[in-house]
Amino acid sequence: MKFRYLSTIIITITTLLLSCTHSAIASAAQPQVFANEKSIIFENDGQKVAAYEGSIQVPENRSKPNSRLIPVKYIRFPATGKQKGSPIIYLSGGPGVSGIQTARQPNFRFPLFMALREFGDVIALDQRGTGSSDITPECVSGQKVPTTRVFTDSEVDLLHKKAAAECVEFWTKKGVDVWGYTTKESVFDLNDLRQHFNADKMTLWGISYGSHLALASLKYIDQHIDKVVIASAEGLDQTVKYPARTDEYFDRLQQAINQQPAAAKAYPDIKQLIRRVHAKLEKQPLALSIPQEDGSEFKLLFQRSHLQGFASAMIADPDRAVPMFLSLYQTLDQGNTDVLMAILKQGYITDDAISFRVMPFAMDIASGITEQRLALVNQQAKTALLGKALNFPMPQLNKAVAGLDLGDEFRALPQSKVPTLLLTGTLDGRTYIQSQQEATAGLTNLTQVMVVNAGHNLFMSSPKVTEVIKDFLKGEKVSTDDIQVELKPLLAN
Repeated sequence: MKFRYLSTIIITITTLLLSCTHSAIASAAQPQVFANEKSIIFENDGQKVAAYEGSIQVPENRSKPNSRLIPVKYIRFPATGKQKGSPIIYLSGGPGVSGIQTARQPNFRFPLFMALREFGDVIALDQRGTGSSDITPECVSGQKVPTTRVFTDSEVDLLHKKAAAECVEFWTKKGVDVWGYTTKESVFDLNDLRQHFNADKMTLWGISYGSHLALASLKYIDQHIDKVVIASAEGLDQTVKYPARTDEYFDRLQQAINQQPAAAKAYPDIKQLIRRVHAKLEKQPLALSIPQEDGSEFKLLFQRSHLQGFASAMIADPDRAVPMFLSLYQTLDQGNTDVLMAILKQGYITDDAISFRVMPFAMDIASGITEQRLALVNQQAKTALLGKALNFPMPQLNKAVAGLDLGDEFRALPQSKVPTLLLTGTLDGRTYIQSQQEATAGLTNLTQVMVVNAGHNLFMSSPKVTEVIKDFLKGEKVSTDDIQVELKPLLAN
C-alpha cells in the first residue's frame, strides 16, 4: 500500500566552434544560444513562445573523483527587457517536482514565468533526479502495508525502513549513487548552471522545497547570487515540521471559517471535530469495498492513520482541497462515507508495494533533522491532531541511509546579505508563519510580505504578488507589508 508519496565530459572541436558561433550571434544582438541548447516553441495557456531546451552534465557525487555524470535539464525563456539582468532560475518544491512541468501546467504559474522575463532569462529547471533530469529507475520494494487488518504506526515505520534498505541496495546495483542526491549537491548544480550561462550571478526564485534549496545556496554560494525570491519557506532544519504548529494552523483556519456564517455554523470547532473522528476510527476502523474500473472491488480497512495522511495532503491551500477536507471529516462524523469513497475511488490508497524515487527519498533524509528538534517533534506528535503524518516518511526514515545525513552544520541558519523577498501565506497549511520567520532569521537584507488568506501555493493568488516580485527585482523598495486575498468559500457545495 502506498501512502504518497555521459559518463564522461568530452570537450570537442564542435563545442568550441559552437561557443565561437554563440559569441558571434550575441555580438550581432541576436538571441544568445548556449552549448547543448536547441530552439523550441513552448506552448501553454494558448500562447506560443520561442524558448530553448538545454542541459548540462554534473557529477552525481562531487565527493567521489570517478563519479558518473548525470544530466540537469532546463527550458530557457529569453529575456524581453531592454536591460538584461542575471538569469532567474525557478526552483520547484517537493522535493521531486519538475520545474519544466510546472511551466507546462495549464492555468498555473506560466504567466509568472513570462512576466519575469522583463528582468532576465527565466529558467524552468528540472533539478537533479526530477522530471527530464531523472535517469534513475523507481524502486519497488518487497514490503507492503496491510490493507485489511489493523496496523500500528510503529509497524508502518518498520516496513518503510525495510523498504528503504532494499531500495538503497537496488539503486546501488543499478549504478546509482544515492549519496549524491542531496540539497548540497543541487546547490553546486546551480553554480554549474550559472557558469554555463556565462553569468557572474544568478537570481533564485523558489517555493517550498525550492526555498530550502535557495536558502542552502545562500549558505554556500551567496557570492554568486544576485537576488532571491522565495515563498512558503522551508528552513534548513525544517524538513520535518513541528506537529504543534499544525494544530496552531487549525486555529487560524477556524478564524477564517468564522468569517463565513454558513461555514461557521457547519464547523463551529474543527479541532474537536478532527479529534472526534480520529477517536472513532481508532476504536472502529471502517471496512470498505472500493469499486475498481475493471469491475473488481478493493478491500480496505480504513484507519486513523489513513485519514491523517489524507488531511496532511489536503490542508496546504484554503482555496483548493480544504473545503473537501472539512466535508470529509464532517460526513465521517455523521457516519456517512460518500465523500471518503469518492476520494478512495481516485486510487490514493492501493495494495501496491512500498516504492520510492531516489531524489525525494534521498533529499529529505539528507537534509534530516537535529536531535533537539526530533525530540520535540516526537513529544508533540503524541497529542497533535495529525501526529507525524505531515512529512511522512520523515522523520520515520531519519538516518535510514548511513552516511547520507548532511549534519547539523548544513541545518544551521544561513547568514547572508543578499536581497531576499519572502512571501508568506497566512493560511499556509504546510510551512507556517513563525517557522518561515525562523528559517530566514539570518538574512540581513530580507523583505517579508504577508499574503493574507493565501495558502502554500500563493504565487498566483493575486496579481499583486506578481507586482511585488517585479518591484523587488527592479531594485525598488517594496511598498507593502501585506497583500489581501479574497477568502474563497470554505463550505463545500
